[in-house]
Amino acid sequence: MSNNSSRYAKLRFWFYAKRWFWISVIWIGISNLLFFYDYFTLSAHRVLNSNFDFLSNYLANLIFAICGSFFGGFFVIFFMEKWLRKNAFWKAILYIIVTYTLTSILIGFIGSLYLESENLDLPLFNSEVIEETYFFLTGWEFLKNYSIWLVIIISTLIVLMVNNKYGPGVFKDYLLGKYFKPKKERRIFMFADIKNATSIAEKIGEERYFYFLKDFFNDITPAIITTYGDIYQYVGDEIVISWKMKVGMQNGNAIECFYNMKKLIANKASTYMSKYGFVPYFKVGYHFGNVMVGEIGQIKRDIAFSGDVLNTTSRIQAKCNELSVDILVSEAFANIAYKLPEGIVRHNLGIHSLKGKLEEIKLVTFRNNS
Repeated sequence: MSNNSSRYAKLRFWFYAKRWFWISVIWIGISNLLFFYDYFTLSAHRVLNSNFDFLSNYLANLIFAICGSFFGGFFVIFFMEKWLRKNAFWKAILYIIVTYTLTSILIGFIGSLYLESENLDLPLFNSEVIEETYFFLTGWEFLKNYSIWLVIIISTLIVLMVNNKYGPGVFKDYLLGKYFKPKKERRIFMFADIKNATSIAEKIGEERYFYFLKDFFNDITPAIITTYGDIYQYVGDEIVISWKMKVGMQNGNAIECFYNMKKLIANKASTYMSKYGFVPYFKVGYHFGNVMVGEIGQIKRDIAFSGDVLNTTSRIQAKCNELSVDILVSEAFANIAYKLPEGIVRHNLGIHSLKGKLEEIKLVTFRNNS
């Protein structure tokens, strides 16, 4: 159990570390663009004189960029983004501004110290170097850069928040306008629903039940991320996840997601019992097929899927209780799910009718025989 917990902790860390890396790379690129913009602007207006050392100034800027991007990206990913999720907005902004200001002064001091030391040809901590560094930190250039990077940081956080809303697999397509016009896609869908949700809610109360759901959705997120699923929507105690066909079939990602979710919740079972007195056991249904996907809404825009496959998947999941299984899939999906987790075997359940559907469907479940 501890090995599984450690594995998912590492997977979650590397997910955020990847974000950290790309933010750092982008910020370094922005910093270089700003440097060359200032340099060519000053050159065009003949402000620079013969004493200007391009190489020293560029190296100083690079030190600013690398240090600022490394530390700034770390704080954005591992602290600032969490502050926005876990605190009142005004409090999170206050934390962000204070942290950013202190970091800016530190990075500004290091970079300016190097630059003035090179320009004056004096040791780093010479009194003249420190004095010039002080003038820099209180001058207009530092304040200008401070303001620009504050805007960049807030913009980065907004992008991350929007990315979290649409999901890593959807946001890029949204930005590129891929779904501006509806298009047909072939996708796998999984509907996951907490068992006995109504009974649990009645026993622990609405407020505690809300936090119960919040913990559940947070705790299963690593399983979705590591199997490259897209979170389509949350509906009460239900979550809908989808995969593009190639991604969902690769390495058995779609089926693997369910079993990884079970492991994650099993690892947290004692925590749930101590906090709520219940563990969120859940059931899932799978199906696949063609759907139309596109942007809808005028005031509140969203990306929506439309097609019979969603209704069928929901009905399959609703059949789990009747058939006393935790996972239920259409035979059509089971036939293409060629790779299953170790120890998991297929069991055919025959033909069944689904509520609201005229045609009967063959259903399959999976069991752990290891």
